[in-house]
Amino acid sequence: MNSHNRSELHVVCSSGQLLLQPLWDRLRTWEALMQSPFFPVFFSITTYVGFCLPFVVLDVLCPWVPALRRYKIHPDFSPSARQLLPCLGQTLFQHVVFVFPMTLLHWAVSPALLPVEAPELSQLASHVVLCLLLFDTEFFVWHLLHHKVPWLYRTFHKMHHQNSSPFALATQYMSVGELFSLGVFDMVNVLLLRCHPLTTLTFHVVNIWLSVEDHSGYDFPWSTHRLVPFGWFGGVRNHDLHHSQFNCNFAPYFTHWDKILGTLRSAHAK
Repeated sequence: MNSHNRSELHVVCSSGQLLLQPLWDRLRTWEALMQSPFFPVFFSITTYVGFCLPFVVLDVLCPWVPALRRYKIHPDFSPSARQLLPCLGQTLFQHVVFVFPMTLLHWAVSPALLPVEAPELSQLASHVVLCLLLFDTEFFVWHLLHHKVPWLYRTFHKMHHQNSSPFALATQYMSVGELFSLGVFDMVNVLLLRCHPLTTLTFHVVNIWLSVEDHSGYDFPWSTHRLVPFGWFGGVRNHDLHHSQFNCNFAPYFTHWDKILGTLRSAHAK
């Protein structure tokens, strides 16, 4: 066995103690796909649509299953095909004409090899939480400005508010400018923290799920805001209130910035 093979074996053995190493080793077998410029677009669309579909099914069933209506924030509202299809079409259109060219440019400028070792579980968890907190702060400032400055609202954010009663597929119904801003926040945060590729994938999955859940229109006993203690997480009811009243609950996930600036309004108080 030459020195290169012994060195690689040593790395694999030492990193094999990591809890996430088997998962990362399996993902690395798809290294060619993961390094392709097509992968981020495929990953983003499939994850997003996969999270939206269960709520679309619930919206179809809700008028016929009375038990579901107790968990629906607006029991008498179900999005029609004329609302769902433009939202899905906008998502697909923007990923093809905007996200893919940006991904292709990034791939051409800075191709990177995947590391052999997986991240520590504690490192992955801490980086995902930090990315969410950073994203929450950045989007809060962006969101507040776009509601306070009429030109910004009309130019970039108004499109997202065309549905006063949110539903899952309306999550990414937004202008190109808004999509670009959210993409920049995502990219800057993972680069700033030097996140492992597995951490980056995990963060994107969590971020997409939380955003879809916030727009789903369903408040289940297992919804995230019910699992996070002390009211630190606003959740679907608070964000639904933002869509109906416009002047409160600007943070996408957590509640601390709205509390500090006095823009937090409890959906239960309504």
